[in-house]
Amino acid sequence: MSATVTIVLIVVVLLVVAAIAFGVRAARRRKLQQTFGPEYDRVVADTGNRTEAERELLERTKRHAQLELKPLSPESRSKYSAAWEEVQIRFVDNPKEAVGTADELVTRLIAERGYPTGDYDERIANLSVEHAATLEHYRAAHDISRRSRNNEAETEDLRQALVHYRALFADLLGEDPVAHTSPAPTAESTAEDTTPPAPRRSVTDTEDTATDPGVARTRPDATSR
Repeated sequence: MSATVTIVLIVVVLLVVAAIAFGVRAARRRKLQQTFGPEYDRVVADTGNRTEAERELLERTKRHAQLELKPLSPESRSKYSAAWEEVQIRFVDNPKEAVGTADELVTRLIAERGYPTGDYDERIANLSVEHAATLEHYRAAHDISRRSRNNEAETEDLRQALVHYRALFADLLGEDPVAHTSPAPTAESTAEDTTPPAPRRSVTDTEDTATDPGVARTRPDATSR
């Protein structure tokens, strides 16, 4: 075999290997984008390096695979839906307290599903694998809750926090907790409505009322099926 033929064969082999490697990376990238959705672009922007971002997302996937996630029983879902209704009722008289309770309720639900809850950033990382679509809601709610503790949030901000918390709450619960209850009160109703609240309704009521605008109904969590 001549030296020229040998060189050509080496070049061909290198091109084939490069094409395979490129195809593997492209397939991995598509899978990460499908899994993490908008969280993929956020991590890329935060790290400033796509390779580093994908390495981080792969690590999240590996850590998530080691978690022992648990579906909720029908009794637990009913209990959490009732607790969320209590939060919304409490909002009318004490919005700040209601948002604080919503934060605690979401954290309890995260823990019951099997996610670690010790560190907020760790929570975000673990939730991003299966709940990336509602993470921005959680971030927004967490930020308003923090400002509320510093007395820097208005009533309308607190109402928005409750809407944001509900988005993640529903995603984790596997159903909309307010599908059969009244939506969160608006700032106007809180300020102007002086009539006593309507009688509380059971979470088993069949009347279906509208939810707050801008928050779509979430799909049931895969692990809760």
